[in-house]
Amino acid sequence: MNYQFVDCRWELGKLERGRELYLEGHIPGASFLDVERELSAPPASPGGRHPLPDPEHFARAAGAAGIGAGVFVLAYDQGSTGGAARLWWLLRHFGHEDVAVLNGGIGAWAGPLRAGEEPVEAAELALRPRAGDTIEAEELAGRLGQEGIVVVDARAPERYRGEVEPIDPVAGRIPGAVNVPFGDPRLPAEVLEAEEIVVYCGSGVTACVDVLALERAGREAKLYPGSWSDWCARGLPVERG
Repeated sequence: MNYQFVDCRWELGKLERGRELYLEGHIPGASFLDVERELSAPPASPGGRHPLPDPEHFARAAGAAGIGAGVFVLAYDQGSTGGAARLWWLLRHFGHEDVAVLNGGIGAWAGPLRAGEEPVEAAELALRPRAGDTIEAEELAGRLGQEGIVVVDARAPERYRGEVEPIDPVAGRIPGAVNVPFGDPRLPAEVLEAEEIVVYCGSGVTACVDVLALERAGREAKLYPGSWSDWCARGLPVERG
């Protein structure tokens, strides 16, 4: 089996920063996939700031990045900033199981870095979408408060509490959600022991970090792709404090 490093670095609100970082220095042989343009569809309301990409568009981008049958993908970012986990989640969602995330991101790489573009051998990614790994706003709203389901908010505590909201027009959280900030290694027992786990964040990117952490702990979780940016745009119930 071949392997392919994929650089997924990005910074919220800085559309070109990910590619700039890649060109400044990346793991030798790594390709680059952009969170904004290739790992997401354009913003939509409703739908959120980072809707899931169109399957065919994603397959073309992934193939151009060297991802296909017989290729083991090693995704990395700056270290639990969401881009690498987003690619991990998308590849599994579309049926490519041979993928891992470099723990600690590019900072954990002990070897040299290389600047500039890389020649990458294109591949063909066959789409085999899985079912049951997402949940949409209407279903989630109808199931709030039901026994057995736990909703996890992966945002920073102050955004979870509704004290600040630097991005979306409404501050607060989905009622009843539990806060597990992305990148925090502590997973509460009430989450780990739940029958069903749903994870969201601001727009569905950093939530993938929590989904990955839960996977490592032996638990599967559903992603709410639109996340808070979709929920608040729909005028659905809000909780604060």
